[in-house]
Amino acid sequence: MGNLIETKNIRNVCLLGHGGNGKTSLAEAMLYIAKETDRLGKTDDGNTVCDFDAEETKRKFSLSTAIAPLTWKGVKINLIDTPGYQDFSGEVAQGLRVAGTALIVMDAKSGVDVGSELAWDYATKARVPKAFFINKMDDENANFGKAIEAMRIKFGNSVCPIEVPIIIDRQLKGYVDLVTMKGFEYLGDGKTSEIPVPEESVDKIAHFRERLVESVASTSDEMLEKFFEGEEFSLEEMQDALNKGIISGAIAPVFVGSAAKATGIASFLDIVASSFPNPLDRMGERDAEGTQVKPSEVGEASIFVFKTVADPFVGKMSYFKVMNGSLKKDSTLTNRRTGKPEKFSHIYVIRGKKQTEVDELACGDIGMTAKLSDTNTNDTLGGTFDYEAIVYPKPYMKKAILPKDKGDEDKISQGIARLLEEDRTMLYENDPETKQLTISGLGDIHLDVIVSKLKSRYGANVELKDAKIAYRETIKKQVQVEGKHKKQSGGSGQYGHVKITFSHGFEEGLTFTQSVVGGAVPKGFYPAVEKGLLEAMNTGVLAGYPVVNLAADLYDGSYHDVDSNEISFKLAAILAFKEGLPKAGPVILEPVNALKVTVPESLVGDVMGDLNKRRGRVLGMNPVEDRNGYTVIEAEAPLAELANYVISLRAMTQGRGSFDMELARYEEVPGPNAQKIIDDAKKNGFAG
Repeated sequence: MGNLIETKNIRNVCLLGHGGNGKTSLAEAMLYIAKETDRLGKTDDGNTVCDFDAEETKRKFSLSTAIAPLTWKGVKINLIDTPGYQDFSGEVAQGLRVAGTALIVMDAKSGVDVGSELAWDYATKARVPKAFFINKMDDENANFGKAIEAMRIKFGNSVCPIEVPIIIDRQLKGYVDLVTMKGFEYLGDGKTSEIPVPEESVDKIAHFRERLVESVASTSDEMLEKFFEGEEFSLEEMQDALNKGIISGAIAPVFVGSAAKATGIASFLDIVASSFPNPLDRMGERDAEGTQVKPSEVGEASIFVFKTVADPFVGKMSYFKVMNGSLKKDSTLTNRRTGKPEKFSHIYVIRGKKQTEVDELACGDIGMTAKLSDTNTNDTLGGTFDYEAIVYPKPYMKKAILPKDKGDEDKISQGIARLLEEDRTMLYENDPETKQLTISGLGDIHLDVIVSKLKSRYGANVELKDAKIAYRETIKKQVQVEGKHKKQSGGSGQYGHVKITFSHGFEEGLTFTQSVVGGAVPKGFYPAVEKGLLEAMNTGVLAGYPVVNLAADLYDGSYHDVDSNEISFKLAAILAFKEGLPKAGPVILEPVNALKVTVPESLVGDVMGDLNKRRGRVLGMNPVEDRNGYTVIEAEAPLAELANYVISLRAMTQGRGSFDMELARYEEVPGPNAQKIIDDAKKNGFAG
C-alpha cells in the first residue's frame, strides 16, 4: 500500500449484525483470501486481526470497532468490524459514520434476528447504503429461501439476492452468480471452478434472477424501458445499475458463503470492488446551512476524527477519515473546535493492531495518528465547516465505583480520564448529594469491561455497588418553634434566641422572611439566622437527606447586649430547625423520571405491565414515524425502580426495546417505601 490509492478505488465497508453471526470471522476470511494474512484466524483461538485487545481475546467477542484494510484487484477495501452486543452500540455508530456501505452479516440458520433488525435501523439512521452477507451457509440447517423471504418481509423489496447457493444432499457445493448466470463450485482456499447450473435448481435460480432484473431495471428510466421491451441487459449495464441501486438504497444486495471455510469470499470481494460505493459516490456532507458539499480529491485537506484509543504505551491514538483533499505527513490542520493547529508528524494505516506508516492518504481513506495534543472524537480538523458529529446512545445503567485497595483513588481517576477519551457511552460523575463516585454504561457487560480495563491497563482495582438514590426531605405542615442558644463560661457568654414559623415553601431551596417587630432580634443577626437554617437543611430529620422547599419566617426572639453574636444566632436557628421539623409533617421525596420507551407494538402490553409493577404511570402512546411496527410509550416512574431497567427491557423485548429518560420532578415516597429508606439510614448510622 505504498502508492497513493485514488479515491474512486476506495471502499469503506462496515460489518455489523448480531453477536456470534461471524463479522470478525468474515473480516478474517476476506483478509486471508486477499493474501493480507497467511492463515485464517479464529475468534475462539484469540488470534484474529480485528479482535486484538486483551479483553476481546479473553471474552472471545468484539468490544470495539477495528479497521482492517485489504487490496483486491487494485481496489482498497477498508473493513470496519463492529461489535454485535448492544452494550457497545456506540462503536457501531462510530463505524457507520465513516462507512460507504453497511454490510449486515446474518446467520443462515436463524435468518432475521434482533441484531439484523438493529443493524438495519442503525444504517438507515446513518443514511448508509446496505448489503447482506448470509454466513454459515455450510450448516446443514441453513435455509436460503426462507431467510430471503423473511428479509423481504422485514426490510422490504430492496433486498435482492446476487448469489444463490448450490446445495446438494444438504451440502454447500457452490453458488450461482445471478449477474452472469454462471454456476461455480467451491474448491477450497477461496478458489472456484465454473460448473453448469444444476437442473434441479434452474426454476429457483430463474425466480431469483427475475427479482434481480426487476430491481436493476428500477434504477433508471432507460433500464426500465429496456426491461418492458423485453431486452436483455449487458454485464456492464447490470454492474452499473447495481452500483447505482446500492448507492441510492434501491438495492440491498445479498451474498452467501461461509466465513469459517472462506467460501463465497472471492466472488463477494469482486462485487465490492466493482459495484460498492466509493467516497465520491455519496451525497456529501452538510455544511452549517444544511447545503450538501461534495468531497473533492484536490481541495483543501480536512479530516473527521471518529474514534480515539487511549493506549497506555503509545498514548492517544486518533482514528480519522480524510473527508476532503489528501492528507500529507507533516501537514498542519486547525482543529475547528479549539482553533488550535495540530501537526501530523506521522500518519498510519492500521490493520487491527499493526500500524504501517504512510506519507499521504487520499480523500475517503481511513488512517490513524498519535499524540494530537487537543483533539477528541467528533472533532473536525481543517476545512470550512464542522462535519456532523456522531450521536451516541445515552448510558442509563449507573453504579457506584469504589476502590478495593487503599490509595488507589489516583489510579482510578487517571484510568477513567483515559477511558472517557475513548468511550463516549460511559459517564463518570461525582454525585454531590450522595457523596458517591458513579459510572454509567450501556449495560452490565459494558460496566464489567470498564472494570476489567481499569485493572489490566491502569492497575486500579475497583468494585461496583448499587448507586444511592438522591432522596430529599420536605415538610407538609406549619409549626411555630423557638430555639435558644445560651452558654456562660467565665468572661463573655453566648446568647441567641429565635422564634420561627416553618412551613412548606414554593421555592426549591429556603424562602427566608422576617416579621420581627420592635427590634426583638436586631437586623444585623438576620443573615446569621439564615446561614444556620441553610446549614441545617443539608441534613433532614427523617433519614439525613437534604431538605427542600422550606419557608421560614423569623417572627420573634430576644438578644443580649453583650453576649449576643452571629454564631449564637446561627446555633439558635439550627436548634429551632431540629426542634420544629419533626413536628411539621416531614416526608421523603424521591426523583421521578420521565420515560420514553420504544418497543415493538406486539410487546406494548408486557412493557406497560412491567412499568405498573415499578410504580410507574403510563401517560400515552404514539407510533414511531420512521420505524414501522414500533410504538413509543410515554411514562413516569421513580428512579429507585429503574436501576436495572436496561437489562429488564432488553430481556422483555429480546433486545428490540430502547428507552430515554430524564428527571421530571421529586414526589413524596409512599409510606412503606419511606419507612424502608428511614430504616436503612438508621442501619447506616444516621442518628436523626
